[in-house]
Amino acid sequence: MKKFWRVLLTIMLVFAIIYIFLPAYVQQALIHQTPDIDDYKIFYNRTIQAGTPQPWQLHEKYNSFKIAEADRALIESFNTVAFLVIQDQKIVYEEYWDGYTKESLSNSFSAGKSVVSLLIGIALDEGYIKSLDQKVMEFVPEYNTPENKNLSVKDVLTMSSGLNWDESYSSPFSLTTKAYYGTDLPAIIKELKVVEQPGKVFKYLSGNTELLAMIVQAATGKSISEFASEKIWKNIGAEHDALWNLDRENGTEKAYCCFNTNARDFARFGQLVINNGSWDSTQIISSTYLTEATSPANWLRDEDGSTVDYYGYQYWILHHQGLTIPYMRGILGQYIMAIKDKNAVVVRLGHDRSDEKINHHPADAYIYLETALKILE
Repeated sequence: MKKFWRVLLTIMLVFAIIYIFLPAYVQQALIHQTPDIDDYKIFYNRTIQAGTPQPWQLHEKYNSFKIAEADRALIESFNTVAFLVIQDQKIVYEEYWDGYTKESLSNSFSAGKSVVSLLIGIALDEGYIKSLDQKVMEFVPEYNTPENKNLSVKDVLTMSSGLNWDESYSSPFSLTTKAYYGTDLPAIIKELKVVEQPGKVFKYLSGNTELLAMIVQAATGKSISEFASEKIWKNIGAEHDALWNLDRENGTEKAYCCFNTNARDFARFGQLVINNGSWDSTQIISSTYLTEATSPANWLRDEDGSTVDYYGYQYWILHHQGLTIPYMRGILGQYIMAIKDKNAVVVRLGHDRSDEKINHHPADAYIYLETALKILE
């Protein structure tokens, strides 16, 4: 028995020593294991201030629809915490689970990439960026290298940068993990190199979005939280301040993810797309840019050689039942869908999503979309 305890103590000591010498971001990854929709509680945050709130009205049929048991079972199987359907700017249906409410914050994860796209569009509208063909090195001097000097803003927007980012979610040593749990995002991005010809092949890399945020900050002289507050959040009736997770105290936003708000306020991004960039007769972002952003970058091919008919400027595009639906998407099943033909927005937030893909889209996205279409009938 004593031998057993000696062996156990030795093993624990070895693991402790290994842990001590691991990089700090790997230690954090091992502690927290997997990203969570409540991770704003473990990170430093910057506030995206709201302006005058414009609460959504309730539709005359508010919550009168009864979701079929089979559909409900599917929705709940992925640990959904919020499901919201808005039509004609009125809430038709909303439901919350697991203690979450209409005011609960939740992490956008990669749905936040679309917010950065909007900020790029506004910076373009206002002349901070002259053209999407402008070179990245004009904003990020570290990219003035033989490998990176020809990289354009548009290449980065369309996920065709050819940068050597590692988009692994399972390895605690990947760049994605280092970006999420590390404390110096700009240093990571400045060290990236173009290793494939830009503007040719679509390859989804979170580092692209972080680079876009650095471009916005360099062009405007403001953090993306400040710029988002001033140009979007204060102007679309958000009821609550939002939070953007930072890499350290007073640091840099995790722009490729980690915009935190509630389902009702997330829906405003979908409504902005439906409104072609306007809100209450104020043009927040040009309709020209928004149309381009939510249209497929079909001049690109993906890694399988197929035409990219499912992604634009940091927006996913889903084709279903004759509908073309631009949407924001996060890794744990965060969806903000804009159904223009129905003047409707669908928001789903939760802890899990399907591993199965249908035409490049997670299979569960179709569950929420089809349920919403039944509600809208």
